[in-house]
Amino acid sequence: MQTEIILGFYTLLTSTLAGMMGLGGGTLLIAIMPVYLPGNAIVPIHGIVQLASNSSRMLFSLNAVAWNLVGRFIVGSLFGIAVIGLLLANISTRYIPVFIALYILLNIWVPPFSRLVRKYENFYIVGLVQGGLGLLIGATGPLAVPLLVKTLAGDKDRVVATNAFFMGFSHFAKIIVFGLIGFSFGGYLWLLVFMIVGAIVGSWLGTRLRGKINSELFAKLLNYVLTGLAFNMLYQVLVV
Repeated sequence: MQTEIILGFYTLLTSTLAGMMGLGGGTLLIAIMPVYLPGNAIVPIHGIVQLASNSSRMLFSLNAVAWNLVGRFIVGSLFGIAVIGLLLANISTRYIPVFIALYILLNIWVPPFSRLVRKYENFYIVGLVQGGLGLLIGATGPLAVPLLVKTLAGDKDRVVATNAFFMGFSHFAKIIVFGLIGFSFGGYLWLLVFMIVGAIVGSWLGTRLRGKINSELFAKLLNYVLTGLAFNMLYQVLVV
């Protein structure tokens, strides 16, 4: 049970971070999982655990979800799952994180770029890209956050709760796809139990700790977390 306990503890920590900041937990967790699990199990197991983490985080802040944005995201996601997933299945996905990282860094730190993309970015496109990529790479949470922060005027509760819904939907779709192609989740039952419990408890803790952070500090911390995740993506692809 050593692996189950260790990954359950890591899930608790990363889910707490995600509950506070709205992102980052899934990316950190999937970076840890290869140390303990075979490669073919990482994305599907991560999908179930993150579904628990994001769903519980959303339920703990249900009244803060920006429901007016959800429909557009779902439409884009379904199209992305059907079309982009099929397309990317036939090409290399190695450098996809590089483009995501550059988008995040430019959107945060280069105001002219941010003003330019604001004219074109929308939740249909975010859903399309996030839905498609979610089938192939484990953590796409940072992708929607810059647009959510701008659209919701940095309201930390609404940003975190709405992104939790977005990611929960993406992970649910991922689980369905991996189930259809024959991945056996039953062989990892106890691991899933420990990690799901850790995810839910972490969401509860993170939601309460989030209330201790003022909005200005939240926005600054979020930018630094996003920046760190973006540089980690670049490092993993271009250096490791």
